[in-house]
Amino acid sequence: MLAALLFLIPAAFFVLGMVRDRRRLSNAIWLGIALVMLLLLLADVGQDNPVLSLPLAFAFLLAVVGLLLLPLALLANGMVMVRREGRSLGNLLSLLAGLALLGEMAYFAWGISQPNDWIRGSAIGLFLVSAYIAFLFVSLLLYSVIYGRTGRRSGFDGIIVLGAGLIGSRVPKLLANRLDRAMRLYHRERAAGRTPVIVVTGGQGADEEVSEAFAMREYLVERGIPDDEIVMEDQATTTDENLLYSKALLAERGHTGRVVAVTNNYHVFRTAVLSRNHGLRLQVIGAPTAWYFVPSAFLREFVALLVRNPVVHGLACLLLMAGGLVLTQI
Repeated sequence: MLAALLFLIPAAFFVLGMVRDRRRLSNAIWLGIALVMLLLLLADVGQDNPVLSLPLAFAFLLAVVGLLLLPLALLANGMVMVRREGRSLGNLLSLLAGLALLGEMAYFAWGISQPNDWIRGSAIGLFLVSAYIAFLFVSLLLYSVIYGRTGRRSGFDGIIVLGAGLIGSRVPKLLANRLDRAMRLYHRERAAGRTPVIVVTGGQGADEEVSEAFAMREYLVERGIPDDEIVMEDQATTTDENLLYSKALLAERGHTGRVVAVTNNYHVFRTAVLSRNHGLRLQVIGAPTAWYFVPSAFLREFVALLVRNPVVHGLACLLLMAGGLVLTQI
């Protein structure tokens, strides 16, 4: 009974959070806690039930193999990123994460066998911290997928396209995917009898020949979008500013209806969280991203979410520890 409650309580908070506002960061934490509790509940129930115990044992084996292979996968992805995108810090994230995981595994394997209590304690502590970070990462990843596949897909009066870096004055593939998705939304709304305005947002970087907004408008106009239905916001330099300045421009022009922001799929949930933090009522929709770019990009999103929202960690950690302790006594 207690084990079931430990699953139902976070599951109920997750469902309630989804109903109230899908953009809550806490929704991801409740989802992760609910899934951990569900696995522990199934493990407890399946102790004397081979129908459950065998699939669970197989799932556990796959998880262990996946954990062991993860550093190698991150290293491989990091090398692909460096080869295709250059050696910036953002592009090195998956490579650095893979090296850090390998180092942590090696230190834990060595430290746990040492007679010195301090070394053993640090090895166990580092393992627990790594496990907790992994829990947060998986929770946010799973919820990002859920968020990106749910919610409204039509009925918008405004479409905000978030900027991304240019190559000189040229729109690269990453940004083109956002603009192409925005055009599909625009044509869908027009076919339904609505006349949405498209806001292209992004300032000019030091290595860019024009502002991102200007290049984005040119891209859209060349593909048949009427110039008078495009609004340029060419001052923003961050996602926060993209959202705030664009919403203000829409309000100045009398567009107070439903708004959708278009970005790449790895960036969707953080954009949604930022919009909620600023009190903006909008939907966020993702555009496709090259497969090799996603791991490093999502690692950046993960770090940014944790830095801006440190309060959520304590609740998740306490609940997981309490649930694990209780279930070990059942």
